[in-house]
Amino acid sequence: MNEEANIPDDNQLTIEQAIANLQSEDLGLRVYAAWWLGRFRVNLPEAVDLLIVALEDEADRTEAGGYPLRRNAARALGKLSDRRAVPALIQSLDCSDFYVREASAQSLEMLGDISCVPKLIELIKNIHPQASDASATDQPYDAFLEALGTLGAVEAIADILPFLEYPIPKVQYAAARAMYQLSEPNIADQYGDRLVAALRNNDLQLRRTVLSDLGAIGYLGAAEAIANTMAENSLKLISLKGLLEKQIPLAKPPALTHGAIRVMTLMDNLL
Repeated sequence: MNEEANIPDDNQLTIEQAIANLQSEDLGLRVYAAWWLGRFRVNLPEAVDLLIVALEDEADRTEAGGYPLRRNAARALGKLSDRRAVPALIQSLDCSDFYVREASAQSLEMLGDISCVPKLIELIKNIHPQASDASATDQPYDAFLEALGTLGAVEAIADILPFLEYPIPKVQYAAARAMYQLSEPNIADQYGDRLVAALRNNDLQLRRTVLSDLGAIGYLGAAEAIANTMAENSLKLISLKGLLEKQIPLAKPPALTHGAIRVMTLMDNLL
């Protein structure tokens, strides 16, 4: 029998059905419902409560020890803007499942609650920059670093700096991204320039990662390099949109900043 046969189509599922399915004995329906509630941002107290409960689920576990339902619940909670989920997400940073820890850090970043900062700092402390390949991949350090940067955790700077020399490039980039966000303006550009240099990486997937990082920090100095990067135009446009969003608040309507005009021109040329 097709295991997906009982999974409803997105267009047919209702909010009430999704909430009911999250309480079903059918694990497939529960996993799908958790994803669906996040995908459609169903910010209802009952949905949030059930997703928080799902973060402690033990029934849905893979042979390798992963927790698919917890992963989807953690991802969904970041999209629902309810900070009641913060304590449970902080607790999930200790889950044995790498992807639950990653999703929890990303959701805490989205929720913007600084109460998670001490835990995130604890998780990145005492990391040696020359970590072995085995130890280098045992934590989603890039997600931890990005969250600390977004949350403005200047107290984490000393613990973030060693990651600039980490053996995994995307973790180095996350550290540069965080340092740009946490540094004084006269220092921050060096970290933005570090990311710009990384756009010349031969690995397309790493270039995509850097495009995302530059868009997230809105580094105007990267505009032309983003537009000229060997990557999909769609990703370059998303990155440039991040730069543009940082320029809009600097303008005095109806005028635009020179930076905004510069970015919009580059975007037009990519369309």
